Amino acid sequence: QVQLVESGGGLVQAGGSLRLSCAASGSTGSINYMGWYRRAQGQARVLVARINSGGSTDYADSVKGRFTISRDNAKNTVYLQMNSLKPEDTAVYFCNVDVPWGGYWGQGTQVTVSS
Repeated sequence: QVQLVESGGGLVQAGGSLRLSCAASGSTGSINYMGWYRRAQGQARVLVARINSGGSTDYADSVKGRFTISRDNAKNTVYLQMNSLKPEDTAVYFCNVDVPWGGYWGQGTQVTVSS
């Protein structure tokens, strides 16, 4: 089992920045990918960014150049630095970790970007 605790969401004006954090506990030694997904109102949940245990990253095209994912393996924590935020980034952001037997999700944190 892996437990995830997210923090860092909130309300920000367009052009502003936020940093999301997600701390994992439990069977963390088996974690490969850690990542962030988001679900805008009325839409499906989609990948925002992910990072593997070696530091390789993937980003959605819509956030490339604005968002940066990073990971502290010693703290079992993944971060998402979000800069130049746009109203279309408004969504519930979910942390996800990938382990050999499946995956785990955080409870979600709301990010709202006002125009």
